[in-house]
Amino acid sequence: MGSLQLEDFAAGWIGGAASVIVGHPLDTVKTRLQAGVGYGNTLSCIRMVYRRESVFGFFKGMSFPLASIAVYNSVVFGVFSNTQRFLSQHRCREPEASPPRTLSDLLLASMVAGVVSVGLGGPVDLIKIRLQMQTQPFQDANLGLKSKAVAPVEQPAYQGPVHCITTIVRNEGLAGLYRGASAMLLRDVPGYCLYFIPYVFLSEWITPEACTGPSPCAVWLAGGMAGAISWGTATPMDVVKSRLQADGVYLNKYKGVLDCISQSYQKEGLKVFFRGITVNAVRGFPMSAAMFLGYELSLQAIRGDHAVTSP
Repeated sequence: MGSLQLEDFAAGWIGGAASVIVGHPLDTVKTRLQAGVGYGNTLSCIRMVYRRESVFGFFKGMSFPLASIAVYNSVVFGVFSNTQRFLSQHRCREPEASPPRTLSDLLLASMVAGVVSVGLGGPVDLIKIRLQMQTQPFQDANLGLKSKAVAPVEQPAYQGPVHCITTIVRNEGLAGLYRGASAMLLRDVPGYCLYFIPYVFLSEWITPEACTGPSPCAVWLAGGMAGAISWGTATPMDVVKSRLQADGVYLNKYKGVLDCISQSYQKEGLKVFFRGITVNAVRGFPMSAAMFLGYELSLQAIRGDHAVTSP
């Protein structure tokens, strides 16, 4: 049976770093649209962030994801690649270098990667969103809340990633770092199925039969399309997750996933769950294209291969 292949983890780290650099500005816009108020549509949100915070506003909270999401993607890609490789070899029961993959292998490996991603990525996403959202004007952020009066907050709630982590742990305990984890689980398990599976089949479909592996152009295109599909379909639960994780910067509005869905629907209707779907799909293309291209090219370099090899 095949052993654990660590190069998948190393390549995932490089791809993760590339995806953060490419996608963080639009990720900030997506988070503000989903969890903030007063931003309107995507273009008005971009203009408002730029006017209030200049170009640096789009990179709020980027240092923590750059350091952590690279590790997070390393684990996700490593777990997916090794799981599907193990399943394929177990099914064939033959010591082949590249046993044939089936849809069931890819599906199960994607689900395992989705579950693992929540355990590691929940706190990462929470810190990122808290840092992105703390510039939301306090009075606007709590408009319409029936709660006791709270003095306006002029200073940011968090001074940086480390202060954010310590504040959450002090006020909410370690469990506070996993706020919104159930919504993230409902987003990521199907989300990764719609991420890895389209990528594998699209890259194989684009690649001519005479080639031993997909070209960098095929990887870029298939990865981008897979990202757009995955993020577009994950938007409704992504909205719920973002709201649960942004909740608690100043006040707590939601008791859980169902309460967040109920309150959001009652106040804003069904359309609220599709807020940010455009920026999610648009952001998903370059982020995932960079992710898969970084992964495949670094894996090729590590292994010394001449052809790109799919995960």
